[in-house]
Amino acid sequence: MRAAYLMLVGSGLTVCHRVEQPGRESTSGGFDWSGPVGSGKPFLISTSSGDLLLTWFESRPGSTHALRIASRDQGTWSEPRTVAESPRFFVNWADFPSAVETSQGAWVVHWLEKAGPKPHAYHVRLSASRDRGRTWSAPITAHADRSNAEHGFVAMLPTADGSVAVAWLDGAEMAADTAGTMAVRSAIFQPGGSMVGETVIDRRTCECCQVAMTRTGAGLVVAYRDRSTEEIRDIAVARELGGRWMPPTLVARDGWVWKACPVNGPSIASVDQTVAVAWFTAANGTLRVNAAFSNDGAVSFGSPVRVDEGSPLGRVHLQLVDSRTALVVWLETKGDEAEWRVRRITNGGSSSNGTAVTIAKATRSRDAGFPRTAVSNDNLFVAWTERASPDSGRVRVKRIPIVEIR
Repeated sequence: MRAAYLMLVGSGLTVCHRVEQPGRESTSGGFDWSGPVGSGKPFLISTSSGDLLLTWFESRPGSTHALRIASRDQGTWSEPRTVAESPRFFVNWADFPSAVETSQGAWVVHWLEKAGPKPHAYHVRLSASRDRGRTWSAPITAHADRSNAEHGFVAMLPTADGSVAVAWLDGAEMAADTAGTMAVRSAIFQPGGSMVGETVIDRRTCECCQVAMTRTGAGLVVAYRDRSTEEIRDIAVARELGGRWMPPTLVARDGWVWKACPVNGPSIASVDQTVAVAWFTAANGTLRVNAAFSNDGAVSFGSPVRVDEGSPLGRVHLQLVDSRTALVVWLETKGDEAEWRVRRITNGGSSSNGTAVTIAKATRSRDAGFPRTAVSNDNLFVAWTERASPDSGRVRVKRIPIVEIR
């Protein structure tokens, strides 16, 4: 990530406090799953059968990391398995591996691998397992560009034919030209282990904010942070129709002008033609987490609803429970520390939005990372990195009954 990280503390941005109902803590005790000390950067996703997949990094001696995976089936977590172990992993607090299960039951995992001597030259690698993580295919590179440039912030989504749609940030034009721009690209990972149909979705985007992807009845929708020539960094979506990507449109015109990358991408989810997007913005000097709904497959969005409690750091993740209800998780500062919180947001207005529920305490630093969430069997599962010591963390997964988020 070549662009500077947005410093929220002492940056001159205003934290606007609102009067809210007192927040509540989740009454669900304990953790559903805990990783060892030295684990971090989790990714969590639900499968079509209602199971869960979890990936994370574990540190090893000699600057080596192991990429690990486990599944949750009928309430029981499997023994962790190793996808790969290497000193060449690009390990980053905001850009971490992910996994999906295909419609044919295979697991596909992505990670970032250093491609050269430059500190930010790395490629997206993909591998698949057909035996629930016991063995893995030889990894392939997801993109056609092989230059010593940045490629990352991957979003993956299984397709009906057993393939996986992949979208990512691609810095091919930045490798050859210091004035070049970051692009969002997409391609299809086929069950046989090849990439086809690579295309450009947007040629000028924010350099290091997460990409998110979902599917409506009409096709794929990708959400990302745009970057105009005037350095406006609002959230855009692009829709795929009939195999072609339509020109991107903005979810909302925040008008956030920022000459650095905020490292704070959007989250998107859908149920049929209902699409919800949550994002962070600091437009007009005020930090906010917003959410907006679309009832026409992301063609248009309603007015944004404010989610946060007045002091957010962003780092959002969103799930749709149904076409009327979204659950938004974000990081809210509290004194010298912070808290992971979740709020229920209702499609159609803010008057019926719920009270924020505290999930867990966190640090305000990069060590807290980003949360990842999944909905399974009327529960919201949240994965994050908890600080275990001044120089080490550990992955935690908490289960919260959705009825508690009200």
